[in-house]
Amino acid sequence: MSNQTIPVHDLELPLNRDFFLRSLIRDLAGTLEQIVGHDEAAGYISLVGQHIGNWINDLYTRELGVASLNRRQVAEVLVDLKRRIQGSFSLISQDQEKIILQNTSCPFEEMVLDRPSMCMMTSNVFGVITAENLGYAKVSLEETIADRCRQCRVVIYLQSTPSAEAAEGREYYSTAQG
Repeated sequence: MSNQTIPVHDLELPLNRDFFLRSLIRDLAGTLEQIVGHDEAAGYISLVGQHIGNWINDLYTRELGVASLNRRQVAEVLVDLKRRIQGSFSLISQDQEKIILQNTSCPFEEMVLDRPSMCMMTSNVFGVITAENLGYAKVSLEETIADRCRQCRVVIYLQSTPSAEAAEGREYYSTAQG
C-alpha cells in the first residue's frame, strides 16, 4: 500500500500539542541565541520566567491560604511545580543558607539540549518564588541537562553570604515594599 492511499488523519506522526510547544520554545530560544547571542537570549527568557514565577507563586500562596511561604514550603513548591510540568526535581538538602535541588528529567526533554538560555526559565521561576517569600535568592545552575550533563544541580542561596557571593548565578530580591 503506498502512502498516498493512507488517509492523512491515520498517519503516525510525532506531532501533538506538547511536542509542538516544546519545539516552538526550542526554536525561539535557538533563534534568539543566533541573532542576539546567548546572554541576551537568556535575558529575554528571564523576563518571561519572572512573569511565570510571579504567577506560580500567586497560585501556590492562594491555594495554601498563606501570605507567604516559609523556607520548607518554598522547597516543596519548587519540587512540586516541576513535578506538575513533568520534570524530576528532588530536594538534596536545605538549611538556613541554601536549598539544593537535583533534576534528572527536564520538562523540555531533549528539546533543551544545547539551549542553555532555556534554563533561565528555571532560574527565574525559582528565584522569583524564593525571593518573594524569603526576601532574597541567588540561583546557581551548577549543572544542566541543556549543557549535556546527566542531571541538573541547582543551588538557591537564601542569604548574601561569602559562599553565595563566590557562586556564579543570578540574584533575585523581593518586590514587596517595606
